[in-house]
Amino acid sequence: MNTAILDIGASSRAGNADPAELDKFSALAHRWWDPASEFASLHAINPLRLDWIDGVAALAGRQVLDVGCGGGILAESMAGRGAQVLGIDLAEKLLKVAQLHALESQTAGVTYRAVAVEALADEMPARFDTVTCMEMLEHVPDPASVVRACGRLVKPGGWCFFSTLNRNPKAFIGAIVGAEYLLRLLPRGTHDWARFIRPNELARFCREAGLDPRHARGLTYNPVTRHYRLTGDTGINYMIAARRNA
Repeated sequence: MNTAILDIGASSRAGNADPAELDKFSALAHRWWDPASEFASLHAINPLRLDWIDGVAALAGRQVLDVGCGGGILAESMAGRGAQVLGIDLAEKLLKVAQLHALESQTAGVTYRAVAVEALADEMPARFDTVTCMEMLEHVPDPASVVRACGRLVKPGGWCFFSTLNRNPKAFIGAIVGAEYLLRLLPRGTHDWARFIRPNELARFCREAGLDPRHARGLTYNPVTRHYRLTGDTGINYMIAARRNA
């Protein structure tokens, strides 16, 4: 199993990254794999998004890139479905957590690197069957640049999967007031509503990157049952699957 991290140094933090966002999540790196921690929601939604991705583009035997992989929850899960996964992030503390967990869980087929997605697109164009970028776009200064890079990294006919939050009053109430302040599902300050992205904006980013948006699904949370489920409601959390034009 190869879970080596390539450390490209502090310069990796320049460009299309917000140092405050990197530091915010790095400070919680040691709690990433605790399902009762601030990242409980990531653990709860991971099986839903994993099944959806695998259902649209079968993971077994595929070369997969996970952009903004954090501590590796999705990357490890996709490797568990038989994919060869490269997870990339600029928060090196999170990558070390991801590497350690992969070693402890003896997960084969997952590798981690500290590299910007735009730089990787220059290095490895059209290399991956599937590219995932989940819960990242709302944390970077230029989300369209990330989508363009993902479009360059995926093979013709391959799939890119993005998830983010809708920018509307419903998402402000649900994702910030509700999730961060009332239900305390997330730490306060996790999200900035101004950085949320409407589905039509993300679809436009995809088309400009040579990607054809094919499917969209929403994630909704029931505070009574404390369960998430996939729905057709993209009003708050949503995912888009886009295929690379041949």
